[in-house]
Amino acid sequence: MDGSVSVKCPGLTRPRLSRWVVMAALLAATACGPKQPLVVPPPPLPPPPAPSQAAVVQEPFGPGGLRIIPFTIQVGAFKSPGRAAAYAERLQANGVDAYHFIDKDGMSKVRFERFATLPEAHRRAKALQARGLIQDFFIAQPAPHYAPTGSTSAIQASLVDTARRFLGSPYRYGKASQQDGFDCSGLTMTVYRLHGLELPRNSADQFYSGRPVGRNELQAGDLVFFATGKSNRVSHVGIYSSHDQFIHAATRERTVRVSSLSNSYFKTRYKGARRYF
Repeated sequence: MDGSVSVKCPGLTRPRLSRWVVMAALLAATACGPKQPLVVPPPPLPPPPAPSQAAVVQEPFGPGGLRIIPFTIQVGAFKSPGRAAAYAERLQANGVDAYHFIDKDGMSKVRFERFATLPEAHRRAKALQARGLIQDFFIAQPAPHYAPTGSTSAIQASLVDTARRFLGSPYRYGKASQQDGFDCSGLTMTVYRLHGLELPRNSADQFYSGRPVGRNELQAGDLVFFATGKSNRVSHVGIYSSHDQFIHAATRERTVRVSSLSNSYFKTRYKGARRYF
């Protein structure tokens, strides 16, 4: 090789060409070959849009700090609590958080789950309907309209009236239904859920929710707590009704009943009260 450049294009085969001629020849050689598609890099992706504050759904909470149940699904209306219980159990077996209760009209009905919006509840009900798990349904709004502090006596009285519907139901540890019975926190949880408030499941968590209430400031609907075990920790709860009395699922009597705070057993084990309005 003598250092000459030879490009295989017509008219450009002379050796020892000048630098400029060589560069021109290379360009010509490129032009002689098959045309390559021009590759243009894609433009950078735009940054993701900032989340819209209007689209953020705020979790609703009541004045006492409990999460509100804006909408829930209600199905069935039975004269027999046993039939309502069987309906609820069938839904539970299919992963639905269902419970049943005795309504004001004396009929036993079933409710399940919580939803932030009416369309969300309707879609869920239609999906369960398509699976054959439910038939007719009703979208209920259990959450009350929360009035200013000091004017909630009607709501608190309603809590007591609801609790009274379950008097005589059997005590069952870890249960929260009319058919299977209640344990103490299962009773309070169900009563509050029927009023649109998601009370925690166990008595200790219920104790640490809401606002502390003095012994001489108790009002209807407040929860009263006791330490009935050896650890001196909260282990029992009831719903204060009036005149020093409360409704609870009594462990010893094995039934939902009314007891007195002045009873020596409860007086020595009293731990405090909480309000959720």
